[in-house]
Amino acid sequence: MKCPYCSGSESRVIDSRDLNEGVRRRRKCLSCGARFTTYERMQPHSIFIVKKDGRREEFNRDKLFLGIRKACEKCSLPTGAIDKLTDNIEAELYKQGKSEVPSSLIGDLVMEGLRELDHIAYIRFASVYREFTDIDELQQEVDTLVSGEAKTSVPTNQPHLLFSEELKTLAKSHQGG
Repeated sequence: MKCPYCSGSESRVIDSRDLNEGVRRRRKCLSCGARFTTYERMQPHSIFIVKKDGRREEFNRDKLFLGIRKACEKCSLPTGAIDKLTDNIEAELYKQGKSEVPSSLIGDLVMEGLRELDHIAYIRFASVYREFTDIDELQQEVDTLVSGEAKTSVPTNQPHLLFSEELKTLAKSHQGG
């Protein structure tokens, strides 16, 4: 394990803890003595994302995280909310048991999660994901969000995410209610 401070190649594990889907390890660099944390997560199999144009690329958790984080910029979210949403979406993809999933599924899962987490982040993501061409489409989406209607492009035969209630609870605690 390479030290993030001095780039030393040797470290010692000080503490290990099991997490829901992985292991957290506290390490100490043998060169500089700095301490740092690493996370290990099991990846059951590769999932390929089928893009709108038919291209396929391997699922990249970091890309998902960065997209969600970009939508949530300057939103005061609880610590770990973006990580939690990313974890839940990744878990949902692996739970599907498919080797290929359409990119629209990931977009819909992010939209559903952000709708429950933060309305501004939801609108930011929706404006890019749904490729609004004029202000009327954006206004319609805002009106739908305000009225509380459940407008999604998720097929009716697709089950809702199991973590929606958890996100609602997290969002309520964030809003002080």
